[in-house]
Amino acid sequence: MLKVDEKEQIRRAFFIEGKSIRRIAREQRHCRRTIRAAIRDGSPSHYKISRPRVRPVLGPYVAIIDEWLAGDRFSPPKQHHTARRIYHRLVREKGYLGGESTVRDYVRLRRPPPNEVFIPLSYNPGEDAQADFGEAVVVMKGHPLTVQVFVGRLCFSKIPFIIASPNQQQEALFEGHRQAFDFFGGVPRTIWYDRMSQAVKKALPGHRPEEQEAFIAFRSHYLFESRFCNPREAHEKGLVENLVGYARRNYMVPVPEVDSFEELNGLLRGRCLAEAGRRLRGETETIGEMWEWEKPKLLELPVHPYPCCRTVPVRPNRFSMVTFQTNRYSVPADCGARSLLLRAFVDRVEITDGAGIMAVHERCYGREQDILDVFHYLTLLKKRPGAFDHARPLKMWSHPAALDRYLARLRERLPHRSATMEFLRVMELCLIHSPDEVGAAVEKAMTLGSIGAGTVAFLLRANQSSWEPEAVLASAPACPTVQSRDLRQYDCFIRR
Repeated sequence: MLKVDEKEQIRRAFFIEGKSIRRIAREQRHCRRTIRAAIRDGSPSHYKISRPRVRPVLGPYVAIIDEWLAGDRFSPPKQHHTARRIYHRLVREKGYLGGESTVRDYVRLRRPPPNEVFIPLSYNPGEDAQADFGEAVVVMKGHPLTVQVFVGRLCFSKIPFIIASPNQQQEALFEGHRQAFDFFGGVPRTIWYDRMSQAVKKALPGHRPEEQEAFIAFRSHYLFESRFCNPREAHEKGLVENLVGYARRNYMVPVPEVDSFEELNGLLRGRCLAEAGRRLRGETETIGEMWEWEKPKLLELPVHPYPCCRTVPVRPNRFSMVTFQTNRYSVPADCGARSLLLRAFVDRVEITDGAGIMAVHERCYGREQDILDVFHYLTLLKKRPGAFDHARPLKMWSHPAALDRYLARLRERLPHRSATMEFLRVMELCLIHSPDEVGAAVEKAMTLGSIGAGTVAFLLRANQSSWEPEAVLASAPACPTVQSRDLRQYDCFIRR
């Protein structure tokens, strides 16, 4: 490969001295093709790799990286591996000892990044935050599930907050804010959004849309100001736009496998807290250090949190159920109220008569489902024990298997109706004690051979004291012996 000064000699000999290509090749000992190339272009030559470079450190891991990148074809598009995520997985899972830049260079060759340009911004502490919703895929209870992810971020310290919920309804937006404020330790003065329907009622000309009344009430409770981006200008809140993708790629790759939203949100919260140890490029302090500096600048939290729910009036039907979003929830059969209020939170449904809470159920996100509490019908079952065997609330009741064995034992010893009433009396004990405690007491009662509801209640009370019920029963005086008599003696009295 010719150096720049050698090219200069060739070009000077040809253009200034007027020498021929043959003469220049003979004098400077280069082939004519090289001479012609130097005459055409005098810029520095660029080396072209004729064979792939040997990667002594990364080489053993190339096949693993290719496998992970190939596996991304079957993952959600927004939850693909980044070069940084691949590097961290190689270090933690495979013992990789090389540098991150080596991994980045290889991933860049295998998957060129898109060209995106952003404007750098600067924020004052405690002034601004951004919020948005996104989607992610998790495996919950063994099944793939698309969850909605609320993301919030303080613009100065860049500390993130992420929480997953089943939907993006207004109560999910409020609950995400409430938990974010608790996590941040205060309320930012201004929060930026896109024009989401949970907050915006109607788009108006200009920058200020008409907001939902419930959103205005929520904003008034926490005293922050809302700002909305222009339509189709999501880059105006780029910190959370980037955060949605960052969370999917770094917190949810590989796809999390959890049993509940509580477990998932605990995982996400822990990873948000781990971000406090990072130092962003161009900053002299970590996210956590800047967050501690920002906390005193935030607005104080109100004494009472906002009730993050939707309230609707409901009316019980003849089956003592109220309807909300096509699903029916039970209320106590003896509540006697004609009109009630239903409060729909993200995770639960509360039904109240205005004076107290009548029922609490886990919120159902299916359609046309019945969510029944057997204890709401217990009083009615005692009045109508004939319906016991076919009562749907009983069939939906999750209870210890010991209670089923106990019912079978009762029906062996007592008439069907009496056994049912005795079992219902034992069920009443579940209003005071947990079903597991009642199940354990039932097991003891069957072992002792005394299966009445009174014995079960006695054993439950005994478990709350220091003395052993078995010892008390064993020390009880024995029954007196009854002497056998010849009953034919009574015939003598009859004949008289």
